[in-house]
Amino acid sequence: MAHVIAVAGKGGVGKTTLCGLLIQYLCEKGKTPVLAVDADANSNLNEVLGVEVEMTLGEVREQIENAANSAKNPIPASMSKADYAEIMLNRCLVEEDDYDMLVMGRTQGKGCYCYVNGLLQAQVQRLTPNYKYMVVDNEAGMEHISRGILPKVDTVILVSDCSRRGVQAVGRIAALVRECGLNPNTIGLIVNRAPGGVLNEGTREEIQKQGLTLFGVVPQDQDVYEFDCDGRPTIELPADSPVKMAARKIFDSIDM
Repeated sequence: MAHVIAVAGKGGVGKTTLCGLLIQYLCEKGKTPVLAVDADANSNLNEVLGVEVEMTLGEVREQIENAANSAKNPIPASMSKADYAEIMLNRCLVEEDDYDMLVMGRTQGKGCYCYVNGLLQAQVQRLTPNYKYMVVDNEAGMEHISRGILPKVDTVILVSDCSRRGVQAVGRIAALVRECGLNPNTIGLIVNRAPGGVLNEGTREEIQKQGLTLFGVVPQDQDVYEFDCDGRPTIELPADSPVKMAARKIFDSIDM
């Protein structure tokens, strides 16, 4: 079974950027194959990695539903709905040299994400035995943890910015991980976008109050912002980038 690494935190703290750097780190360390899972309905991990996605699980759901309700059913008469769904689901897996990628995506228009979450859960369980590592970029908040989307979690990386609210948010996620009985081997916090790579005393106090283990601090870097504005994959940051150097030092220190 794959070593499952779940990355979680509130929105806008840089989870996806760190996920992309983590996937690149694992590949460069030879810890392959890796399955990258973008479990956010508002998905953009592929942009951080510079990968084109042909189809998402949300789009598969729409195709299956439209096929059932269409007068021109695209499913051949000789093929079951389950076999058709399997073919479509296989198209969701993006295959790169050292890693593969699965994207949750979203449904169209109104409605909840229960069906797509179910597809994601089933595909993760099916694919996990084929990989050494699985890195899951969770949506903002706690839903995927509370829903039990992941069959197991070995390492939980919580990501926050320097704000007390961000640290409080990941503190609640850490508590939920315990309540759900996930029992990861390792759980800790990365504080992202710290000015000068230094935490102020108030942030440190909140981390201690929440009972969190601090994995490390990643500095704020203008290059990350400019890469994003230019539509360039974040993993193309130069090796001497302060963000990339700090992230790799932290990853080296985590037992995973």
